[in-house]
Parts: sequence; C-alpha cells; structure tokens
Amino acid sequence: MRTLVRFPARTSLEQILDILERDEEFQAQVTHWERLPAKAPVYAPYPGWLDERIVRTLRARGIDALYSHQAAALDAIHAKKHTVVVTPTASGKTLCYDLPVLDAIAKEPSARALYLFPTKALAQDQLAELDRLAGDMAIEFKTYTYDGDTPPQARAPTRSAGPVVIPNPDMPHPGILPTTRSG
Repeated sequence: MRTLVRFPARTSLEQILDILERDEEFQAQVTHWERLPAKAPVYAPYPGWLDERIVRTLRARGIDALYSHQAAALDAIHAKKHTVVVTPTASGKTLCYDLPVLDAIAKEPSARALYLFPTKALAQDQLAELDRLAGDMAIEFKTYTYDGDTPPQARAPTRSAGPVVIPNPDMPHPGILPTTRSG
C-alpha cells in the first residue's frame, strides 16, 4: 500500500483529481467518488448596523460584499439569536463570529468575548487573524490565549485585560469560570 501521492509543482486541483481518479491503487481505498459541480456564490450587502471601520477594512481587503450565509448569521447574532453556522472549509465562517465581536467592541470598548477552539494551533491561527483585522480597523484591541502554557502569574491579568480571551477546552471550568463574579 502506498502512503504518499506526490504531484508536480503547480498542479491544479482539477489535475490532482484527474490523477487520483485514474490511480487504481488510490481508488481501491475509496468507497465512493463523486464530483459536485461548483456553485456560484450568493452575495449580500453589509448590514447597515455594522461599524463603518469594519466595512472599510473588509473592502480594502477586496471583500466588497458578504456571502449570503455570513449576512444571515450577522443579522441573527445582531438580533441576539442563538446561531450555528455549518459550511465547508474556507467558506467564511470566521467572519460570522469575528465581525459581531469586533462591532460590539468598536461600539462599546468594555465589551468582552470568549472564543473556544478545540486545539492550540487553531486558537493561535484565529488569534493572529483577529489581531490583523482589528489592527487594520484601527480599533484599540488586544486578544489573549489562555491555556496550560499561560504562566500562572499571567492568568489573572489575561482573564481581565483583553476584550477577547481564547482558552482551550481544558481551561474555562478550572481557570476562568471559578474566578468570575456575579453581580
């Protein structure tokens, strides 16, 4: 059994699929093969309530409109409805939660958000993108990760300092929830 399939540099996705479809050894490991045709994207305008700095920043990045699922998610979140977004990889889910958080912080600097990701690597990737987006928007903003690698002396300041704290799944119960006070 071959464990690695190599492709020449600059091989397109269509070429890779063609090669794999003709590869008998690879196909022996596949139970179903189907190519779905691409669908044209459906766009929607930015909601009128979204902070103009966010809209300007996204347009400067070449994002002139939202995908329809992003606009629907933003409107549901803005209406304070519980919202779940399930779409394929690289379909813009991150903006569905980053934009409402950035909008809330832009309008009320004391606003806070808790992001939870299943892995440290994903948390670091999301942290970096959120920092870039906030920086481009010129919004005073700091994000912090809060995980087992956070030094004990930095944990209390991390919990209270940033508008966005990103723990891993192990940290909220023992490290964050017991330290919150209700009013």
